[in-house]
Amino acid sequence: MRIITLACSLAALIVASPLSAQTLNVASAGDQNMVDYVKDYLGPMFEKAHPGVKVVSVGTGPGDSGSQKIYEKLDAQKSSASTDFDVVVIHQKAAGQMVKEGLLNKYTGNVETAKLATGDSARNSLGTNVSGFVIPMFQSQTALAYNADMVKTPPATFAELADWARKNPKQFGYNGIKGGMSGVSFVAGWVYAFGGDAEKLMKGPYDAAEKGKWDKAFADLKEFNKNAVITPGNAGTLDMLNRGEIAIGPVWVDMFYSWQADGKLPPNMKLKLVSPGMPGQPMYYAVPEKSAQKKLAEAFIALATSPQVQADGIVKKFNWYPGIDAKNLEGKLDKAAWDKLFTDVTPAELAKNGKPFPIAPYFNDILEGYEKKVTN
Repeated sequence: MRIITLACSLAALIVASPLSAQTLNVASAGDQNMVDYVKDYLGPMFEKAHPGVKVVSVGTGPGDSGSQKIYEKLDAQKSSASTDFDVVVIHQKAAGQMVKEGLLNKYTGNVETAKLATGDSARNSLGTNVSGFVIPMFQSQTALAYNADMVKTPPATFAELADWARKNPKQFGYNGIKGGMSGVSFVAGWVYAFGGDAEKLMKGPYDAAEKGKWDKAFADLKEFNKNAVITPGNAGTLDMLNRGEIAIGPVWVDMFYSWQADGKLPPNMKLKLVSPGMPGQPMYYAVPEKSAQKKLAEAFIALATSPQVQADGIVKKFNWYPGIDAKNLEGKLDKAAWDKLFTDVTPAELAKNGKPFPIAPYFNDILEGYEKKVTN
């Protein structure tokens, strides 16, 4: 009996002991706010709950290129004993590829909060089954930001926007496809509007012949670009809106509200989610297959996807839509904070015009088509 008691005491002591002298390396694709979220908010909170643990946050850059750098790092280290990263925050396109190539760990069965994310994006990443490998960090959405003093009646459709840009040259700005995902979203939305069967692009199946139907859409976009300004990024679009250099531009909704809350955008800036829609996407928490800190990584993601952190950090602090189902935030989020996200884009508009990105092969075809037929 004494031996059993001693064993139990030791086990209890081990459980109660802090994880010591450990470093958790978190790599985030995306804009600087993604890095700051871990560095300034999640990291300190996790360190406080796990004395002796140090969270190191690194950023790899905005857009899919940021996730591509994480992919390249994991791919280069797949023969090593461990990778440099323990938690990665990645876009949908990279997640599907990493799962297919065995670079991610199937970890969500060990994280209780994974059950709170039941949306399609928790299972499907641009046509690839990612069940078990990812938990959405948040859901994000793009929309057109506009200066209400300069644009009294904002365009409601892509066709109206094209007409507006013709009549107001150099007053529309976006960041192309290399300066961040808001520009990619705008281009995808353009193809949805003018390229034919948008439902097929979003749901498949893939047919390589489909891209042959987009020639006129790309030709019109090339003409549209003559009246547009190419900005240096999502933040660049907001900067130019703030300075009055452009009147309309596509941005991420969360960054728009964060800038407005910080006083970096005046209150006369509004949002419009035009028809037939613009894509949004989640960012994913994932654990590399060769992470040396899998248990610590799982604990970190469990904290990050808990209802309280989703309410305080994702919605109230950063103005993102939650990665877990919103019903789990009941009682943790006041009505004013929730309603703030739907000030300009109503729930009905979000449901109707908030679209997913196309499945990966169509996604690649659109980017390739833009490079060949719009920028050349």
